[in-house]
Amino acid sequence: MKTFSPKLFSELKNYNMKTFISDVVAGIIVAIIALPLSIALAIASGVAPEKGLYTAIVAGLVIALLGGSKVNISGPTAAFATIVAGIVATFGTEGLVIATIMAGIILIIMGFCRLGALIKYIPHTITTGFTSGIAITIIIGQIKDFMGLTFPEGAHAVETMEKLSCVIKSLGTINFQSVLVGVIALIILIYWPKVSKKIPGSLIAVILGTIIVKVFKMQVNTIGDLYTISKSLPVFSVPQVNLTLIKQLVPSAFTIAILAAIESLLSCVVSDGMIGDKHNSNTELIAQGAGNIFSGLFGGIPATGAIARTAANVKNGGKTPVAGIVHAIVLLLVLVVLMPYAAWIPMPVIAAVLFMVAYNMSEWRQFVKICRTAPKSDILVLVLTFVLTVVFDLVVAIEVGLLLAVILFMKRMTEVTHVRPWTTIDEAEENAKERLKAIPEKTQVFEIDGPMFFATSDIVASIPIKHSSKIIILRMRNVPTIDVSALQTLSKVYDFCVEKNISVIFSHVNEQPLSVMKKAGFYDRVGRENFADNIDEALEIAKKL
Repeated sequence: MKTFSPKLFSELKNYNMKTFISDVVAGIIVAIIALPLSIALAIASGVAPEKGLYTAIVAGLVIALLGGSKVNISGPTAAFATIVAGIVATFGTEGLVIATIMAGIILIIMGFCRLGALIKYIPHTITTGFTSGIAITIIIGQIKDFMGLTFPEGAHAVETMEKLSCVIKSLGTINFQSVLVGVIALIILIYWPKVSKKIPGSLIAVILGTIIVKVFKMQVNTIGDLYTISKSLPVFSVPQVNLTLIKQLVPSAFTIAILAAIESLLSCVVSDGMIGDKHNSNTELIAQGAGNIFSGLFGGIPATGAIARTAANVKNGGKTPVAGIVHAIVLLLVLVVLMPYAAWIPMPVIAAVLFMVAYNMSEWRQFVKICRTAPKSDILVLVLTFVLTVVFDLVVAIEVGLLLAVILFMKRMTEVTHVRPWTTIDEAEENAKERLKAIPEKTQVFEIDGPMFFATSDIVASIPIKHSSKIIILRMRNVPTIDVSALQTLSKVYDFCVEKNISVIFSHVNEQPLSVMKKAGFYDRVGRENFADNIDEALEIAKKL
């Protein structure tokens, strides 16, 4: 599979009018779905509403043109809301632009380094933990607008715990008209899919919520009350860059890149199952990188593949990346023609839309299942990642979660790696003697089981060699891999044996360990004649010695 091979180019070879019509219809429907979501996610991210549309238009178009999936739809997603809000609060929109571009560069490097397949090595417990944590942070962040609360003068509500504290202190300022509008919007969002699956419930909730507030002249905050709405087209702008700011934004940029990679490739996997195709993961990473770079340069926020919008694209007949291109063009027309009317949208409706987004992404059933059925170590990683996401931020959660998962993985590997000495016929019980191979006099056979790496080096070092032994056979048929640290320890064991005038024979060394031994010069030191293909050959060499 080529590193960079956009699906659009291969799909256009056999393109026809029937497919084009299907793509246009699907693209228009997906744009309708993306419209309220893009505005809501921009607000949740702490930026102006139109920046959500800039992202869906620019990144959606670029990724559709260059992507490795036929039907993936990209744009702003809930996964980025918390990290983006934190960057904006700390470094401003200029810092967000730089972080987004940096993340895009990282994604392109990942793609050209063929790291698309490596994303699967991020544990499911970590992705579930931070996804559930993000859902909680979104819900807490939207309580203020849903209930129409007024925070105290000068309140600092950036982090999730700070927002929760301000909510609790401000409960006395609740606006019941705001709650009523929000509840109506929630009811529509929950039950509308039973009425129609073609028209998104979020659009109906926005329209009806706006009408209710306007007709009854309710005292409810709207987008126009809190934000200045712009219908201008995205403008290309290169941010001012300084080395200090870049250093400060590196952790955030890596977090955005990892999130974008995980979510976009997961979206591709889901769509592959729906259409019976196979995406090119490295091409998709490169496209996501380019999309994020252009999104930053045109004033947008981070983007990635959106699973819900991709699924809607497939269900409504989307066949090729042309549907994603149409979706971006339709949103561009909406931005120019209808954006001023977005000022009328009530904030409780936006909050209700984000509540549903958070619920759908929370994976709470999966969370509960892991807590019920998984080993304690996996539960620890899940809960810790979840808590750190909510209490601190996503950067800390991913860093600590990955570190803990790696440590626990190494611990498990050390538990399955051991050295087992063979029992001689003389030492065996009477009923087991016929099952044993004859071991020459003054010879010990040790069976090494499991991977040999730095964490298991002490196990190798503690091989119980008898003073009377003249020959040692190390059987390695169950050693799939070895690293330099373990080889160094094995080399010390060999040197000890040479010093004590003990011959060492290696039996059934697998391909990877043998390759490492040859590369390090250990194979030549030991000598080809002391490597046996199997235990019978090793015992025969020992007998001759």
